[in-house]
Amino acid sequence: MFAIYKREMRSYFTTPIGYIFSAVFLAISGFVLSISTFHSGTTDVSGYTQLMVFGYILLLPLLTMRCFSEERRMKTEQVLMTSPVSLFGMVFAKFLAAYTMFAGTTLVSCVYFIPVARLGSVNYPKTFGCLIAMLLVGLCFSAVGIFISSLTDSQMTAAIGTVLVLLAFVCASMFNGLIDAQWIRTILSWISVYSRFTYFTYGIFDTAGALYYLSITGVFLFLSVRVFERRRWA
Repeated sequence: MFAIYKREMRSYFTTPIGYIFSAVFLAISGFVLSISTFHSGTTDVSGYTQLMVFGYILLLPLLTMRCFSEERRMKTEQVLMTSPVSLFGMVFAKFLAAYTMFAGTTLVSCVYFIPVARLGSVNYPKTFGCLIAMLLVGLCFSAVGIFISSLTDSQMTAAIGTVLVLLAFVCASMFNGLIDAQWIRTILSWISVYSRFTYFTYGIFDTAGALYYLSITGVFLFLSVRVFERRRWA
């Protein structure tokens, strides 16, 4: 598993994708932080967190779209599936590499928080909670991207599919005002990623929210493994 992880991490820096992702991520992050804090004259980064979640819808597919679709296109998928590693190990290694790139870039972007302190007193628990929220959202978004990539041999299809699924997860609860049926509103609120990190932005560690993100991650990794199990025996 570690060999696959190392190969994936190396591929992010031997191809333009890792540099493109980092550059675009940091550019968007800096722009969003400037309009949500400096232009508003506040040290509260909760607005930045909410806006960045929408940015992740476009950014995360850059990392995950090639994970398995490229393997299928290059006809190297069978080599992976017959390697001395479990299917879960194979999927998890790819997922971990993509998430490492995301989390590492997210932590680097935290240097933007330093100038924010000049605007006034910083609420550090809220700021740390926002960081945890972003890392958790990225965790489940990465798993979704890995699953979509396992379904196709086209990177473009994987990217578009991931964007659409993530958009549905983020915007699910936003349609509640248009729906009369209470049970539908309950379902939409439950699956909504956007409504789950509210407590984190207040500086409160929400155990239920954390479990939700971990559960979504686990479900999509499990589905990815099932895709390869079915393909192995097909």
